[in-house]
Amino acid sequence: MSWLDSVILGVLQGITEFLPISSSGHLIFGEHFLGLNVESLKSFDVVVHMGTLLAILVYFWQDVKGMILALFKVKTDDPYFRLIGFIVIATIPAVIVGLYGEEFLDNKFRNVDSVALWMIILGVIFLFGEFIYKKVHGSAKNKEILSLSWRKVIIIGFAQAIAIIPGVSRSGSTIVAGLFQGVNRSTAARFSFLLGIPAIAGAGLLTGLKSIGDPSGIAFLPLVIGFATSFAFGLLSVHFLMRFLKTHTLRVFAVYLVILGLIVYI
Repeated sequence: MSWLDSVILGVLQGITEFLPISSSGHLIFGEHFLGLNVESLKSFDVVVHMGTLLAILVYFWQDVKGMILALFKVKTDDPYFRLIGFIVIATIPAVIVGLYGEEFLDNKFRNVDSVALWMIILGVIFLFGEFIYKKVHGSAKNKEILSLSWRKVIIIGFAQAIAIIPGVSRSGSTIVAGLFQGVNRSTAARFSFLLGIPAIAGAGLLTGLKSIGDPSGIAFLPLVIGFATSFAFGLLSVHFLMRFLKTHTLRVFAVYLVILGLIVYI
């Protein structure tokens, strides 16, 4: 892997981790079209995911700090303590699927054709979710993250678990799961990104442990470049999406996924 490859893949990861278009899918596409061995790049995938994790922590630092303080205070009436509970409950499905099904799903779907097909499916689900949100819920104005219910966060948690399949966007699946339940886009996106903190950290740790002793290591410089570019572009990406979803729908991302999926699949 050259430093240019690491820049390209780091930028891809940083942008697509937060935009609802599947970072894992774009990384697989990128690695494939750059002529790289996908299986030998798992350590690099871990590093660029850690870059986007840092981007979340920086952008949502006030929420992260509030949860840390609430955890030490242990006051059940603290809104951030309730938010911690939401995140813990919603993370459980992904933990179960990650521990017992991640290897199977990775082996079965970590290829270009499968990723393209799942992108098409997700794009169609986005369009259906926007339709339900508008027609059934009347474009609800649920703006507070704590207006979420336990039922809603559990369903969002199951949507996140499905996103372990390569080609299924984690942010996209969790945001659209919120839309189906009448949660507005900005609130769903904010919860999705906060929910991504343990998900991305856990997935990175799991993949990192599996890659220990892997003889197909990557040089230090490409890893550093990948981390730095994924962090920088991740920060820009999350800032863009949070502003974008205040006044726009997921339709543009749905169209993009369907068109890209068709081009690659065909």
